Amino acid sequence: MPYPNDRKYTKEHEWITPDGTIGITQYAQESLGDIVFVDLPKVGTEITAGKTLGTVESVKAVSDLYAPASGTVTAVNEELTTAPEKINSDAHGSWMIKIKLKNPGDVNGLMTSADYEKYVAEES
Repeated sequence: MPYPNDRKYTKEHEWITPDGTIGITQYAQESLGDIVFVDLPKVGTEITAGKTLGTVESVKAVSDLYAPASGTVTAVNEELTTAPEKINSDAHGSWMIKIKLKNPGDVNGLMTSADYEKYVAEES
């Protein structure tokens, strides 16, 4: 599965765009199965790279979401509150939160789409 080149990826299967938009990868969505609930931080919340920012609940399990970078939440995708299954139909198109990056350079240390594809292939 090709992963979009316009973002960076984490080993915990989150993606982030250079403008601070965050979501989960197609691989994460497939591993979780049918997503039934997402718990996301409120606008104004400070998140820290590598720390939990919320959870995703599927029919299989509840999984933590980890912040790919540090910053302040500026927007939350409210649509996912009533329709979390949108993530199942388009994981890379369904953003979860947007943040104002504390240090925009943080994203450069994350995996490129090619690195992430290789990582996922080794993990499967």
